Amino acid sequence: MSVEVRHIHKTFGAVHANDDISLTFADGRIYGILGENGAGKSTLMKILSGFYLADSGQILIDGRLVHYDTPRGAIEVGIGMLAQDPLDVGPLTVLENFVYGQPVGPLPDWQAARRRFAELAERLGFRLEPDMPVERLSIGQRQELEIIRLLALGVRVLILDEPTTGISAEQKSVLFASLQRLAREDGLTILFVSHKLEDVLELCDEVAVLRLGRLVGTAVMPVTTGELVAMMFGQALAPPSRRAATPGDTVLEVQDLFMASERVVMRDCQVCVRAGEVVGLAGLDGSGQQLLTRACVGLARPLGGRVLINGVDMTGRPYRDFLAAGVSFGAAGRLEEGLVAGLTLAEHFILTDAGQGWWIDRERGRQIAEERIAHYRIMGRPDSPIETLSGGNQQRVLMALIPPAPRLLVLEHPTRGLDVESARWIWEQILARCAAGTAVMFTSADLDELVTYSDRILVFYAGQVTEVPDARSVTVDELGHLIGGQRVGEEAGR
Repeated sequence: MSVEVRHIHKTFGAVHANDDISLTFADGRIYGILGENGAGKSTLMKILSGFYLADSGQILIDGRLVHYDTPRGAIEVGIGMLAQDPLDVGPLTVLENFVYGQPVGPLPDWQAARRRFAELAERLGFRLEPDMPVERLSIGQRQELEIIRLLALGVRVLILDEPTTGISAEQKSVLFASLQRLAREDGLTILFVSHKLEDVLELCDEVAVLRLGRLVGTAVMPVTTGELVAMMFGQALAPPSRRAATPGDTVLEVQDLFMASERVVMRDCQVCVRAGEVVGLAGLDGSGQQLLTRACVGLARPLGGRVLINGVDMTGRPYRDFLAAGVSFGAAGRLEEGLVAGLTLAEHFILTDAGQGWWIDRERGRQIAEERIAHYRIMGRPDSPIETLSGGNQQRVLMALIPPAPRLLVLEHPTRGLDVESARWIWEQILARCAAGTAVMFTSADLDELVTYSDRILVFYAGQVTEVPDARSVTVDELGHLIGGQRVGEEAGR
C-alpha cells in the first residue's frame, strides 16, 4: 500500500507547523522522518494517523483520495501510529489491551484472541506475557504490545514516533529486526520518526527532512551523518566540548539507602554529589535509578537509610521542603509530571513566580513568559497551551521553569526525544548552572550523553550500583557491558 500526501498545511495559531508538504511513501520500504524539534514531523504523522485534521491538502492511498478525521478512520484505511507514549490502559492485562479496540462483539473469543496474540508475538520475536498487567511493563514492552495490536487491526502503514527513546539496546535490536521483517517480507510501509541519526542510518532505506515546517530534502540511503545534520540544521555542528570539573562541597549525600519497587530492591546505596559536579545514572529501565532520584527530591520515602542536603537530614520530608532547600527536579514525564496540560506558557511561569504575592498578576506573567521564550528560544507564545508545543519545546519550557541557581538539580532523561542541536542547547543551560556551583545528577538511556557530560557515572543493575569514578576512562561499549551486569575487568579477563 503506497501513501501520498499533497500540499499539507497545518497551523497552530501563528505557528505554521506544516507548510505545503508533499511526499510519497512506497510499500516495502522504511522511511526516516527527520528534523529538529518543532520542525513539524510529529504534526505530519498525526495528520496521517488521524489525530489531527489538516487545514488543507490531500492524502492518497494507492492513488485514491481518502478522507478521515479520527485515528479509527485512519486505521480503517490501513494507517496506524505508535506514539511516543503508547496508548494503553495500565490496569488491564496485555491480552485485554490487545482485545481492546478490536472489531469484536460484546463477548470476545478470548481463546482465539490469545492464539492470535501468540502468533503475532512469535512472528515478531516479542516476549510478552498475556496475563501481565500493562502497568508492570517497560516502555519497550508497551511499544511491542502496541505494534502487535495495530497489526491485528490490519494496518499496512506503520508510523513510529521516537520508538527507541527509553528502551534498551537489546529491545532496539528486536524492534529493528521486526520492522525490517514487516517491510521486506510483509510489504508494509514503515515511517520512522527519530532524532537519533545513528538509528536512521542503521534502519532506513530513505529519509525525508523537515525544517521549520517545510520539506527541505529527501535522500536515498546510504548518506553520511554529516549530510543529514547539514540538511536538518543548514550547517554542520561542531562536536560537543568537555569541561574540566572542579567539585566543591558536598551538596547531596545518600547513606545506606534501602528502597523497593515491584521490579527491584535497592540496598545499601551510597551516593555523594558535590557542587559543580555532574553525576550520571546509567542502567536499564527499572534498575533502581528512579528510586534514587525520587528519594533525593522528596517524592518517594526510603525504607531505610538517609538523604542529606547540604548536611541536613531530609529523609522522608515532603517535596516542598526539598524545594525550599534549593533542590530542583525535572521529571521524565513532561506532561505527566513536569507541566500542566491545559495551562498556557504564561500561566506556568505565574505558578513558579516567587514574587507573585497573594494576587495573580497576569501582565507580569506575560512579561516573564516573553522574556523566557526569547532567552530559551521556545517556539510558542505566552498564550500557547503547553500541549500544543513540540516535545523539544516543552523540554525548553521545563528548563525555563528551573531556578537560575539551584543547589541541586536532579533531571530524568533531560534530552529525551530531542534533536542533536536542541540536546546540546539543553546541556549548555545545565552546565552553565553547574559552573555557578549547582550539583547535577541525571538519568539517561543515551550512553553517549552519559559519557560526554558526566564527571562520574553510577551504573545500576538489579538494584546494585557500580561507580565509574572518571567518565573519561570508560567507552560507550564498556558502559553498555556494565549496564548489562558485567563488572569492571570481566571483559578483559575473558
